[in-house]
Amino acid sequence: MDYRKSNAPTTTVTRDMMQLCADTGNVYETVAIIAKRANQISAEIKSDLSKKLAEFASYNDNLEEVFENREQIEISRYYEKLPKPTLIATQEYIEGKVYFRNPAKEKEKLQQA
Repeated sequence: MDYRKSNAPTTTVTRDMMQLCADTGNVYETVAIIAKRANQISAEIKSDLSKKLAEFASYNDNLEEVFENREQIEISRYYEKLPKPTLIATQEYIEGKVYFRNPAKEKEKLQQA
């Protein structure tokens, strides 16, 4: 996924927590949902970066051949400029792009019926 195309801000934004927790009714549950999604995004970004930087890996032990690679620097700069995973996850949650469920609440509803 191209996270550059995300509507997430690149800086910290103050949010109304009561508006954020309207779906779940619990601030802590909402924060847990966003945190889990942020961990998923972080893992995706890390694996993408590792794959791209693996192309530039040098398997020689000769220190004289070490040099700066412009492509490698550009890739690193691209990933540094991306919004933080927590900001991306929060934006996805606000836009309704995050699927979540609470098995405990579902079980409780089944017992009441």
